[in-house]
Amino acid sequence: MRIAVVSDIHGNLDALSAVLSDIRARACDLTVNLGDILSGPLQPVATADLLIGLDLPTIRGNHERQLLDTPRARMGESDAYARDVLREDQLAWIASLPATLALSESVYLCHGTPRDDLEYFLEHLDDGGPRAANQDEARQRAGDIQHALILCGHTHIPRATRLDDGRLLLNPGSVGLQAYHSEHPSPHDMEVGDPRARYAIVDDASGRWQAELIAVDYDHEAAAALALRNGRADWARALRSGRVAG
Repeated sequence: MRIAVVSDIHGNLDALSAVLSDIRARACDLTVNLGDILSGPLQPVATADLLIGLDLPTIRGNHERQLLDTPRARMGESDAYARDVLREDQLAWIASLPATLALSESVYLCHGTPRDDLEYFLEHLDDGGPRAANQDEARQRAGDIQHALILCGHTHIPRATRLDDGRLLLNPGSVGLQAYHSEHPSPHDMEVGDPRARYAIVDDASGRWQAELIAVDYDHEAAAALALRNGRADWARALRSGRVAG
């Protein structure tokens, strides 16, 4: 089985289109979507229409939960932009998405960790900022999920970690946004340092899941210009550089 893994699209239609084209060229059997699909100042409506038509195995991320559960007056800018333009049928599609999904006996999908869509799985926050999670941290977050392949998103940082017991943990990175600042659970920046769209391919042809992390060129300048027109200079910087400060 050859599976393409996308996550954290954030309404970046141009990046998603480039990634889907690359996936088609690599002859994957299936594409799965790990959530945080639409929130952001880009093209949430067109992105939703494309994905609804594709009918990929899809889970919701924290931003889908926030779009549905947070009062409009308390939403962050990215969620509020998407909530104001999405149609009712698109919101109904979001509401239909599960928080996690056991795709098969060997493949499990979550957004953050199996227990919390805001928890970092393969990253850890120390006083000095984010770093790669160690074996003990990653194993504890996996909990009792014994699937051979556990897929997660949320941090926007591409990373594959194999636990000592053989389970492969994979974050494909973000299709749509390569840097962001967060205040949760403490102030920090997550940065890839490169504007290209990210996704991953996993393959069990060898009898053991293997991962390939992939970066795809797209017109990130056009996406940055759209973000700027929609009042988000922070997004424009991140889209252009893959860094928070740009």
